[in-house]
Amino acid sequence: MARKLARIVRVDAIRPIEGADAIEAAVVGGWVVVVKKGDFTPGALAVYFEIDSFLPEGNASWQFLVDKQPRVFEGRRGHVLRTLKLRGQVSQGLLLGLGALDGTDLDRASLAPGDEVTLALGVQKFEPPVPAELGGVARGAFPSGVPRTDQERIQNLAEALAEWQALGDSGALHWEVTEKLEGTSITFALLEGALHVCSRNLDLVERPESTPWRLARALDLEAKLLALEPGRSLAIQGELVGHGIQGNPYALQAQRFFVFDVWDLDRASYLGPDARRDLCARLGIEHVPVLDPRATLGRESTMEALLARADGESALRKGQPREGVVWKALERVASWKAVSNRYLLKHGG
Repeated sequence: MARKLARIVRVDAIRPIEGADAIEAAVVGGWVVVVKKGDFTPGALAVYFEIDSFLPEGNASWQFLVDKQPRVFEGRRGHVLRTLKLRGQVSQGLLLGLGALDGTDLDRASLAPGDEVTLALGVQKFEPPVPAELGGVARGAFPSGVPRTDQERIQNLAEALAEWQALGDSGALHWEVTEKLEGTSITFALLEGALHVCSRNLDLVERPESTPWRLARALDLEAKLLALEPGRSLAIQGELVGHGIQGNPYALQAQRFFVFDVWDLDRASYLGPDARRDLCARLGIEHVPVLDPRATLGRESTMEALLARADGESALRKGQPREGVVWKALERVASWKAVSNRYLLKHGG
């Protein structure tokens, strides 16, 4: 599901920041944004921009950010929104008045909370450059029958969280909790008897310099998948981490692949946690670290508590803060991620 990087919101609450006279905290769903005191009131409509948004220069509402911290992305000058801490308050994203929509063709009178304005404002998701050996040459588009590898952030799921808490208190819903690793997403898919190796967005041509393809051959995935069941089509999705990838926070000398999902194309569904881990064992490939195989979300699992739980030490390296955690429901189709604010502040995310 594509992220709504810029959208119309209703301000849920305004909170004071201890010791701050000129700023305060605005609450939008599960997000908290530091704003100038008096600029917003609870219930007011506003435009919210998520972290990772690239704001192109030219809009008077955010030009001051471009002038202060410019960044060039895909040939355009602009600003990238990152997690900040101001006067002890974590701030994520940007909250602006509806004046940010000046110059667009949008009818303000018809806008409602949830309406996306990303394209109208020219906002893009900032993506760090991908090394050539990881990106490769496109064989084609990402396979249409396989879901993309991206989880929604818990801050965007405040309403769903309330439902999950009630189900957790009744014992009707449980979750697998795994570590979210910092790397690059790779998909190995057996389609009509042939192996396809894909980056986050593309099906890649096999070339000697392609790291994902070299890994697939080193793991002998094509032969192993063909030997499972004749005619069965599976897509193994995971994180490639290590040397040369995202700064290699785990200080690995080589590159390693960790599975976090397996999609069964014949049944159009994900394998459950037990079946996924069993498949990894049969194929001889690593699974992402499991932190809790059967967790619950009760009333005590507030947004703040879940974000705090994302903090912790990585299972891959002692003393290294983990990027976050991923929760996947056992009794229904639901999943989300909580990214560690401690990690984001340290790594500029």
